[in-house]
Amino acid sequence: MADSVGNDLDMKSCVSVGMRLDKWLWQARFHKSRSLATKFCAKGRIHINGERVYKAHRLIRIGDILTFAHGDHIRILRIEQFSDRRLSPSAAKELYYDLKPTA
Repeated sequence: MADSVGNDLDMKSCVSVGMRLDKWLWQARFHKSRSLATKFCAKGRIHINGERVYKAHRLIRIGDILTFAHGDHIRILRIEQFSDRRLSPSAAKELYYDLKPTA
């Protein structure tokens, strides 16, 4: 996906190091703004691999499992990809695999 969404060199470094949690949540369209994603993280409403996280700058990696409430549902997602920009709603679904699909 890196070739289709942006600079391949930037994406390779992102995959090896990781991406900020708040940035990924915004790019994957779980929050309307990055500041809302930051506030969501600061409240400790998200778990990475079973560990509660309070820091928006926490690095996530491909394969990490995120668990959080989204609307009336509990979301359990495995991170599949990163992007270098915010994607359309249909393309954003390629960034993760939903381990608990909602009805």
